[in-house]
Amino acid sequence: MLSPLTKANWYLKSFGFFKVPLIWACRPQILSLSDKSIEIRIPLNRRNKNHLNSMYFGVLAVGADVAGGFMAMDKAGKRGEKVSLAFKAVKGDFFKRPEADVHFHCDDGDLIDAMLDETIATGERINKDVKIVATCPSLHGDEPMAEFLLTLSLKLIDKRT
Repeated sequence: MLSPLTKANWYLKSFGFFKVPLIWACRPQILSLSDKSIEIRIPLNRRNKNHLNSMYFGVLAVGADVAGGFMAMDKAGKRGEKVSLAFKAVKGDFFKRPEADVHFHCDDGDLIDAMLDETIATGERINKDVKIVATCPSLHGDEPMAEFLLTLSLKLIDKRT
């Protein structure tokens, strides 16, 4: 039997391949997934480097998107609900050049649970900021390379349609 983490990684790979090929091309991997947090790793390689040999900022945005979005999709799926998920705004602060594999951390599981509770109860679209921190543990430990605030937008999809 496959572990929940292995299943989550298979789902992420297939979602990327069939729905959002750019995610698939970046090769994200879920390192940990719990009710409170998620950690995603994107390896630094020839395809996602810039001319400074650091990770291209577009790939950093993909990692932030996957960290925040996958947690929301996973939580909705565990509840048996279908939600429309989008990001309405992005704010990124870049502190250092990420010159190795980048780990994306999102610890807003409780906030996402509250958003799901609210959209299920009201049927309205709910928008809240989730924070994603990007680190390069192999070079700089837990020191942030970048921080993203993504406005996550969730709305319950009517089951009658």
